[in-house]
Amino acid sequence: MARLQDLPELDLAPTPDDERLTASVQGTNQSGETTELRVVTERPLTIYLNAREIVTAMTIGDHPDLLAIGFLRNQGMIPENVGVTGVDYDDDLGVVVVRTDRETDFEEKLKKKTRTSGCAVGTVFGDMMDGLEGLRLPKSEVRTSWLYTLSNKINRIPSLYLEAGAIHGTVLCVQDKPLTYIEDVGRHNAVDKVAGWMFLNATDPTDKILYTTGRLTSEMVLKTAHMGIPVLVSRSGFTAWGVELARQFGMTLIGRLRGKRFICVSGQERVVFDADPADIADENRTHRRKGAEKDE
Repeated sequence: MARLQDLPELDLAPTPDDERLTASVQGTNQSGETTELRVVTERPLTIYLNAREIVTAMTIGDHPDLLAIGFLRNQGMIPENVGVTGVDYDDDLGVVVVRTDRETDFEEKLKKKTRTSGCAVGTVFGDMMDGLEGLRLPKSEVRTSWLYTLSNKINRIPSLYLEAGAIHGTVLCVQDKPLTYIEDVGRHNAVDKVAGWMFLNATDPTDKILYTTGRLTSEMVLKTAHMGIPVLVSRSGFTAWGVELARQFGMTLIGRLRGKRFICVSGQERVVFDADPADIADENRTHRRKGAEKDE
């Protein structure tokens, strides 16, 4: 574990010590020995928009307000001209209600439902391209020195990902500084929580980088585009449609970022190669817990 003084200061950070987010289970290892390990929890969260039930998501249970707002925003159910007047959460019922200052047009969106390739069965309501027709994201520069620094910092932040695995992390960054680090069992949930945080904090997306531990699928690219973020980076790989959409939106898409290695498949012209890979150490996995060497 990195020393406290070496860790970046985050506006919102994982809480791996929160006992509500993990459970202890016993198992038998390859040698026939009994072992105990921490596993992440899952619980249903039903999201309402005003008086209408929208969806039930499986989530670890933290930041239900951010998840609900971010999900509704990324689905286009809370347009720019509609304000959020309140968020009510009932932990016993597992229900979160987002209230707006006027009616929205979510009825038509609910008629169309697409199951995505996201973990925990992601869902997109309405036309997946709603609001993205003709979108071209800002031409934001990306320096390779930022990528290397971010990868090193993020890998050392205490998290459920490092403690227990079976979870995805999403980090909102500016240049080489992580701002928020949020986790969930589904990568789509983690991204929606970041979107909710950005909405509540009126965050400008045009100079931001979104980092994820998960695969760069069409859903991930679409959500990032809805958030207005021009750069999407992952430890993992790509799908063909994810790459096609990123190129369509003018998004810089970088994957397989581990140690000194990465691949940029969209927006290559905006990458500034200001760091020599020969000066960057290969990723050292020894600082990571065994539970996290796993499930991307």
